[in-house]
Amino acid sequence: MVPLEDDFTYVLRKALTGNGLTPAEAASRAGVPEQDAQSLLAGTFSSCAARKFAPVLGLSAEAFARHAHYLPEPPELSGIARLDLPMGGEQVNAWLVSADGSCALFDAGYDPRDLMDAIRSRRRHLPDRAFITHAHGDHIGALQQLLANGMPIHAADIAGTIHIRPGDTVTCGPLTIRACDLSGHATPALGFHIGGLSRPVLVTGDALFAGSMGGCATPATYQHALRRLREVLAPLPDDTVLLPGHGPATTLGQERVANPFL
Repeated sequence: MVPLEDDFTYVLRKALTGNGLTPAEAASRAGVPEQDAQSLLAGTFSSCAARKFAPVLGLSAEAFARHAHYLPEPPELSGIARLDLPMGGEQVNAWLVSADGSCALFDAGYDPRDLMDAIRSRRRHLPDRAFITHAHGDHIGALQQLLANGMPIHAADIAGTIHIRPGDTVTCGPLTIRACDLSGHATPALGFHIGGLSRPVLVTGDALFAGSMGGCATPATYQHALRRLREVLAPLPDDTVLLPGHGPATTLGQERVANPFL
C-alpha cells in the first residue's frame, strides 16, 4: 500500500495557514488549551481534539477525526501506471495512461534519469505526448529531455510546450484529455480529465492528494484553491479515479467521505 502524502499534522498545518490562524488562536476559538494544538502538530493524534478544531478550520469533523487511520482502497483500473519517482528524500508521482496502444504521460518528475528509467522499465517506446499539471521543479525535471526527444508536451505557460488552457481537449488515440483549472497551490495549474477508459479519471497534480490538498501560501490562495476544487469535483461521479502528484491514487467517493478539506 502506498502511504498518504500528508498525515494529520500536515492537514492541520495547511488548514491553519489557509485560515491565517496561529495554533494559539485556533485553540482559543475551539475552546481548548493551546497544548492540544501543539500535541496534534507534534504527531500525537486525538480524535476528540481533531473534532474540536475542525469547525474552526472549516474542515470536516468526521473526516479529520478519522484521518490518522485513513488509507484509500486502491482503485482498480487497467491502463494506469504510477511512476514512483525519488525527489531528494521524498517522492513524486508521474502517471502513464494507456489505451489501445496509445499512451500519455502526466508530469515529468524531478530527475530526468529517474523518469526515463521508469518509463523504459514499462514501455519499449516513449509515450505519445505529455501533459504537465504545474511548473514546480518536482513535476518538470525531465521536461527538456522529453522536448529534445520530440515529444509533444502540453502545459500552461511553460516555454517550449504547447499551450493548453482550461476547457481545451487533446486526443491521444482513444483517450480524450480535457484541461481544467486547479490553480491555488500553484498558478497556473491544470488538472486533466481523461475519457476513454472504463471509468472517468482526473489527474489532480498537487491540487488534491488522498486525504489532503496542496499547501497554499496565503489565505487568499487557499480559498481560491478550495473554490477551484469544489467547482471541478462537484459534477463528477464517485467512481472517478483521482491521480495526484504525490501519494496514492484514490477515488472521489472515498475523498468525499475521508478528506477533511472536502
